Amino acid sequence: MATTPTGLCASCVHQRVVGNTRGSTFSMCGLAKADGRYPKYPRLPVLECPGHVRREQGTIEGPPSR
Repeated sequence: MATTPTGLCASCVHQRVVGNTRGSTFSMCGLAKADGRYPKYPRLPVLECPGHVRREQGTIEGPPSR
């Protein structure tokens, strides 16, 4: 499966990878729930973001395994 570079989102604690029934995946920003300045699904790659908080290495959020 090919992946799209997500820029800062790939290392951010607020990112959630969401999948659909057709096999596509999307990078969702968790900050969008509480703060309208952040898009729910930002255009990728994100190069600058004031809400970026680096995730600890080795932890990845993503869709559940089937």
